[in-house]
Amino acid sequence: MALGSSEFPVQAAPFEQPLTNFANGLRRGQVKVVAIGSSTTAGEGGIAPYPQRLLADLRSIFPKPGIDVINRGVGGEEAPKELLRFKHDVFDQKPDLVIWQVGTNAVWQSADQNPPTFDETRRAIADGVDQLLVDGGIDVILMDLQYVPAVLTPAKADAMVAAISEIAHAKRVNVFRRFALMKGWHDVARISFDRMVDPGDDSRLHASDWTTDKMTWQLTDAIVTAANEAPHGS
Repeated sequence: MALGSSEFPVQAAPFEQPLTNFANGLRRGQVKVVAIGSSTTAGEGGIAPYPQRLLADLRSIFPKPGIDVINRGVGGEEAPKELLRFKHDVFDQKPDLVIWQVGTNAVWQSADQNPPTFDETRRAIADGVDQLLVDGGIDVILMDLQYVPAVLTPAKADAMVAAISEIAHAKRVNVFRRFALMKGWHDVARISFDRMVDPGDDSRLHASDWTTDKMTWQLTDAIVTAANEAPHGS
């Protein structure tokens, strides 16, 4: 992979669960990934979003299977509204893997934007994961919050990260721990927020091109490792 430990001092935590359905798709020769979420997924500020980069990264590693990454991001949305889109935007696509980027807007949005409450968001995430797991044919990755100035003031940022982790652990799905990864970049690798945050974003919420690129490679690496750990013949 492009980001070995010698090249970058902070790595994403590996996934705890194998990606069995994704691996089976590779063996069949056709894999479909759906990325659902808000602005991180949809794209913002002219920066190529992570689903577009993930597709290129996966195709560079697996050139023979047909791989599709379908972007179903809508800026500003949170789990309750995203859950309403699941039938058309997720299930009708018949994916092998769903990456659900979630939790940021419930923490960041101000009261006049009428964000869902913490409990509403947590319930929607849990309900959504249950729906994804019903038929057993979809692998699930939850992607938690970005570690950026806009979400560090509200005390509930840590609580939301913990809630996402607890849901994933209880339901035995994976979490891409973006918050911890970016915190490590900032605190350990001493990467400044000026580099990590989109310089054109006055809200200090959205990731820079540099962050999006490095984060996607870390996500790709975690997916590849979890797929390689999946049992054969499942």
